Amino acid sequence: MLDFVVVVESSADAQTATKLAERVFVERVDWLEPEYLQGLFRWGGLEEGSEYSCWRDIRNIMQRAKESGLPIPKFLGHGRSGALKADGAATMKILNLIRCLQLKNIRKVRAVLLIRDLDNQPERREGIEQARAEHIEQQPKLEIIIGAADPMREAWVLNGFTPASRKEVRALENIKNQLNFDPCEDSHRLRSNSWEEPERIRNPKIVLEELTKRNKLREQSCWEETSLELLQQRGTNTGLTAYLWEIEQRLIPVILE
Repeated sequence: MLDFVVVVESSADAQTATKLAERVFVERVDWLEPEYLQGLFRWGGLEEGSEYSCWRDIRNIMQRAKESGLPIPKFLGHGRSGALKADGAATMKILNLIRCLQLKNIRKVRAVLLIRDLDNQPERREGIEQARAEHIEQQPKLEIIIGAADPMREAWVLNGFTPASRKEVRALENIKNQLNFDPCEDSHRLRSNSWEEPERIRNPKIVLEELTKRNKLREQSCWEETSLELLQQRGTNTGLTAYLWEIEQRLIPVILE
Protein backbone atom coordinates (compact mmCIF):
# COMPACT_ATOMS: atom_id res chain seq x y z
CA MET A 1 0.00 0.00 0.00
CA LEU A 2 1.29 3.45 -0.90
CA ASP A 3 2.27 5.66 2.04
CA PHE A 4 1.38 9.36 1.65
CA VAL A 5 2.33 11.88 4.37
CA VAL A 6 0.16 14.96 5.01
CA VAL A 7 1.48 18.14 6.71
CA VAL A 8 -1.17 20.78 7.45
CA GLU A 9 -2.21 23.51 9.88
CA SER A 10 -5.37 21.82 11.18
CA SER A 11 -7.64 18.79 10.86
CA ALA A 12 -9.93 20.84 8.59
CA ASP A 13 -7.01 21.41 6.22
CA ALA A 14 -6.24 17.69 6.17
CA GLN A 15 -9.87 16.80 5.48
CA THR A 16 -10.17 19.34 2.67
CA ALA A 17 -6.85 18.57 0.98
CA THR A 18 -7.15 14.75 1.08
CA LYS A 19 -10.78 14.69 -0.07
CA LEU A 20 -9.98 16.97 -3.00
CA ALA A 21 -7.07 14.72 -3.93
CA GLU A 22 -9.29 11.63 -3.81
CA ARG A 23 -11.82 13.35 -6.06
CA VAL A 24 -9.10 14.09 -8.62
CA PHE A 25 -7.94 10.44 -8.49
CA VAL A 26 -11.43 9.07 -9.14
CA GLU A 27 -12.40 11.59 -11.81
CA ARG A 28 -9.14 11.47 -13.77
CA VAL A 29 -8.32 7.73 -13.60
CA ASP A 30 -10.87 5.75 -15.62
CA TRP A 31 -10.59 2.42 -13.77
CA LEU A 32 -10.44 3.87 -10.26
CA GLU A 33 -13.63 3.61 -8.22
CA PRO A 34 -14.08 5.24 -4.77
CA GLU A 35 -14.22 1.85 -3.04
CA TYR A 36 -10.72 1.00 -4.33
CA LEU A 37 -9.06 3.94 -2.58
CA GLN A 38 -8.72 2.35 0.86
CA GLY A 39 -6.71 -0.56 -0.50
CA LEU A 40 -4.50 1.57 -2.72
CA PHE A 41 -2.90 4.11 -0.37
CA ARG A 42 -3.12 5.58 3.11
CA TRP A 43 -2.84 9.14 4.36
CA GLY A 44 -0.71 9.60 7.49
CA GLY A 45 1.48 11.96 9.48
CA LEU A 46 5.22 11.98 10.00
CA GLU A 47 4.86 9.77 13.06
CA GLU A 48 3.62 6.20 12.72
CA GLY A 49 -0.07 5.86 13.54
CA SER A 50 -0.93 9.55 13.14
CA GLU A 51 -3.48 10.74 10.58
CA TYR A 52 -1.53 13.90 9.70
CA SER A 53 1.11 16.25 11.13
CA CYS A 54 0.87 19.98 11.86
CA TRP A 55 3.45 22.61 10.96
CA ARG A 56 3.41 23.93 14.53
CA ASP A 57 4.51 20.51 15.83
CA ILE A 58 7.52 19.99 13.53
CA ARG A 59 10.09 20.98 16.16
CA ASN A 60 8.69 18.47 18.68
CA ILE A 61 8.33 15.74 16.05
CA MET A 62 11.97 16.22 15.04
CA GLN A 63 13.07 16.11 18.67
CA ARG A 64 11.21 12.84 19.30
CA ALA A 65 12.64 11.35 16.12
CA LYS A 66 16.21 12.21 17.19
CA GLU A 67 15.62 10.84 20.69
CA SER A 68 14.49 7.57 19.12
CA GLY A 69 17.92 7.25 17.52
CA LEU A 70 17.10 8.19 13.94
CA PRO A 71 20.21 9.64 12.23
CA ILE A 72 18.44 12.58 10.62
CA PRO A 73 20.79 14.71 8.47
CA LYS A 74 21.47 18.02 10.14
CA PHE A 75 19.90 21.01 8.40
CA LEU A 76 22.63 23.65 8.03
CA GLY A 77 20.28 26.62 7.86
CA HIS A 78 20.48 27.22 4.13
CA GLY A 79 20.04 25.41 0.84
CA ARG A 80 22.44 24.93 -2.07
CA SER A 81 21.20 28.19 -3.56
CA GLY A 82 21.56 30.17 -0.33
CA ALA A 83 19.17 31.28 2.41
CA LEU A 84 15.68 29.81 2.34
CA LYS A 85 12.57 31.96 2.59
CA ALA A 86 9.79 31.52 5.14
CA ASP A 87 8.85 27.86 5.78
CA GLY A 88 11.83 26.71 3.72
CA ALA A 89 13.77 25.56 6.78
CA ALA A 90 10.76 23.73 8.27
CA THR A 91 10.16 22.02 4.91
CA MET A 92 13.80 20.92 4.70
CA LYS A 93 13.51 19.34 8.15
CA ILE A 94 10.31 17.52 7.12
CA LEU A 95 11.93 16.20 3.96
CA ASN A 96 15.12 15.18 5.78
CA LEU A 97 13.04 13.18 8.27
CA ILE A 98 11.14 11.43 5.48
CA ARG A 99 14.45 10.63 3.70
CA CYS A 100 15.74 9.07 6.89
CA LEU A 101 12.59 6.93 7.25
CA GLN A 102 12.98 5.82 3.64
CA LEU A 103 16.69 5.00 3.82
CA LYS A 104 16.32 3.06 7.08
CA ASN A 105 13.42 1.09 5.54
CA ILE A 106 11.20 2.16 8.42
CA ARG A 107 8.56 3.49 6.03
CA LYS A 108 8.25 3.55 2.25
CA VAL A 109 6.84 7.05 1.94
CA ARG A 110 6.12 7.82 -1.73
CA ALA A 111 4.67 11.32 -1.46
CA VAL A 112 4.17 14.20 0.94
CA LEU A 113 1.43 16.84 0.78
CA LEU A 114 2.57 20.20 2.17
CA ILE A 115 -0.61 22.24 2.78
CA ARG A 116 -0.13 25.80 4.00
CA ASP A 117 -2.18 29.00 4.35
CA LEU A 118 -0.18 31.89 2.87
CA ASP A 119 -1.87 34.43 5.21
CA ASN A 120 -0.69 37.28 2.96
CA GLN A 121 2.88 35.94 3.04
CA PRO A 122 3.66 34.72 -0.52
CA GLU A 123 7.23 33.99 0.60
CA ARG A 124 5.88 30.92 2.38
CA ARG A 125 5.20 29.21 -0.92
CA GLU A 126 8.57 30.36 -2.26
CA GLY A 127 10.37 28.84 0.73
CA ILE A 128 8.55 25.52 0.36
CA GLU A 129 9.35 25.49 -3.37
CA GLN A 130 13.03 26.15 -2.60
CA ALA A 131 13.11 23.12 -0.30
CA ARG A 132 11.31 20.99 -2.91
CA ALA A 133 13.90 21.95 -5.52
CA GLU A 134 16.64 20.71 -3.16
CA HIS A 135 15.00 17.29 -2.76
CA ILE A 136 13.13 16.64 -5.99
CA GLU A 137 15.94 14.70 -7.72
CA GLN A 138 17.08 12.68 -4.71
CA GLN A 139 16.61 8.94 -4.32
CA PRO A 140 14.51 7.10 -3.24
CA LYS A 141 11.92 8.97 -5.27
CA LEU A 142 9.58 11.19 -3.28
CA GLU A 143 6.79 13.25 -4.83
CA ILE A 144 6.38 16.59 -3.07
CA ILE A 145 2.95 18.20 -3.49
CA ILE A 146 2.40 21.83 -2.51
CA GLY A 147 -1.02 23.23 -1.61
CA ALA A 148 -0.68 26.94 -0.83
CA ALA A 149 -4.05 28.54 0.00
CA ASP A 150 -4.15 32.28 -0.70
CA PRO A 151 -4.91 33.72 1.70
CA MET A 152 -6.25 30.69 3.61
CA ARG A 153 -8.18 27.40 3.32
CA GLU A 154 -11.54 29.15 3.73
CA ALA A 155 -10.95 30.87 0.37
CA TRP A 156 -10.84 27.40 -1.23
CA VAL A 157 -14.11 26.47 0.48
CA LEU A 158 -15.75 29.69 -0.72
CA ASN A 159 -14.63 28.81 -4.28
CA GLY A 160 -16.93 25.81 -3.95
CA PHE A 161 -19.95 27.56 -2.47
CA THR A 162 -23.04 27.74 -4.69
CA PRO A 163 -26.38 28.74 -3.08
CA ALA A 164 -28.63 25.75 -2.38
CA SER A 165 -31.72 27.64 -1.14
CA ARG A 166 -33.43 31.03 -1.39
CA LYS A 167 -32.04 31.88 2.04
CA GLU A 168 -28.50 31.23 0.81
CA VAL A 169 -29.14 33.26 -2.35
CA ARG A 170 -30.19 36.21 -0.19
CA ALA A 171 -27.21 35.78 2.14
CA LEU A 172 -24.79 35.76 -0.80
CA GLU A 173 -26.42 38.78 -2.43
CA ASN A 174 -26.20 40.69 0.83
CA ILE A 175 -22.47 40.00 1.13
CA LYS A 176 -21.86 40.83 -2.54
CA ASN A 177 -23.56 44.20 -2.01
CA GLN A 178 -21.31 44.95 0.95
CA LEU A 179 -18.13 43.92 -0.86
CA ASN A 180 -18.97 45.01 -4.40
CA PHE A 181 -17.63 41.68 -5.65
CA ASP A 182 -18.57 38.00 -5.49
CA PRO A 183 -16.74 36.39 -2.52
CA CYS A 184 -17.00 32.94 -4.13
CA GLU A 185 -15.61 33.89 -7.53
CA ASP A 186 -13.02 36.31 -6.11
CA SER A 187 -12.35 34.91 -2.64
CA HIS A 188 -8.65 35.80 -3.02
CA ARG A 189 -9.73 39.43 -2.50
CA LEU A 190 -10.83 38.64 1.07
CA ARG A 191 -7.53 39.46 2.73
CA SER A 192 -8.48 40.61 6.22
CA ASN A 193 -7.76 38.63 9.39
CA SER A 194 -9.85 40.99 11.52
CA TRP A 195 -12.95 39.91 13.44
CA GLU A 196 -13.86 43.57 14.08
CA GLU A 197 -15.76 46.12 11.99
CA PRO A 198 -15.30 47.51 9.38
CA GLU A 199 -12.81 44.89 8.05
CA ARG A 200 -14.69 41.89 9.41
CA ILE A 201 -16.66 41.40 6.16
CA ARG A 202 -13.35 41.00 4.29
CA ASN A 203 -12.28 38.09 6.50
CA PRO A 204 -12.77 34.76 4.60
CA LYS A 205 -13.64 32.97 7.86
CA ILE A 206 -16.45 35.45 8.57
CA VAL A 207 -17.86 35.27 5.04
CA LEU A 208 -17.84 31.47 5.15
CA GLU A 209 -19.63 31.47 8.50
CA GLU A 210 -22.25 33.89 7.15
CA LEU A 211 -22.95 31.66 4.16
CA THR A 212 -22.85 28.24 5.83
CA LYS A 213 -24.10 29.25 9.31
CA ARG A 214 -21.26 27.21 10.84
CA ASN A 215 -22.86 24.04 9.48
CA LYS A 216 -19.87 21.74 8.96
CA LEU A 217 -21.76 19.44 6.59
CA ARG A 218 -22.77 22.43 4.45
CA GLU A 219 -19.17 23.62 4.44
CA GLN A 220 -17.97 20.14 3.54
CA SER A 221 -20.31 20.00 0.55
CA CYS A 222 -18.42 22.95 -0.96
CA TRP A 223 -15.33 20.82 -1.65
CA GLU A 224 -16.98 17.42 -1.87
CA GLU A 225 -19.92 18.13 -4.21
CA THR A 226 -19.05 21.18 -6.30
CA SER A 227 -17.67 20.11 -9.68
CA LEU A 228 -13.89 20.05 -10.04
CA GLU A 229 -14.29 22.17 -13.17
CA LEU A 230 -15.92 25.00 -11.20
CA LEU A 231 -13.33 24.71 -8.41
CA GLN A 232 -10.54 24.92 -11.00
CA GLN A 233 -12.20 27.89 -12.67
CA ARG A 234 -12.68 29.88 -9.48
CA GLY A 235 -9.47 28.81 -7.75
CA THR A 236 -6.94 30.38 -10.10
CA ASN A 237 -6.02 33.14 -7.66
CA THR A 238 -6.47 31.23 -4.40
CA GLY A 239 -3.96 28.47 -5.16
CA LEU A 240 -6.71 25.84 -5.44
CA THR A 241 -6.29 25.36 -9.20
CA ALA A 242 -2.53 24.94 -8.74
CA TYR A 243 -3.08 22.36 -5.99
CA LEU A 244 -5.50 20.31 -8.10
CA TRP A 245 -3.01 20.46 -10.97
CA GLU A 246 -0.22 19.17 -8.70
CA ILE A 247 -2.39 16.26 -7.62
CA GLU A 248 -3.16 15.37 -11.23
CA GLN A 249 0.36 15.83 -12.57
CA ARG A 250 2.49 14.62 -9.66
CA LEU A 251 0.42 12.24 -7.50
CA ILE A 252 -1.67 10.33 -10.04
CA PRO A 253 1.50 9.01 -11.76
CA VAL A 254 2.53 7.49 -8.40
CA ILE A 255 -0.77 5.60 -8.25
CA LEU A 256 -0.37 4.43 -11.83
CA GLU A 257 3.20 3.10 -11.37
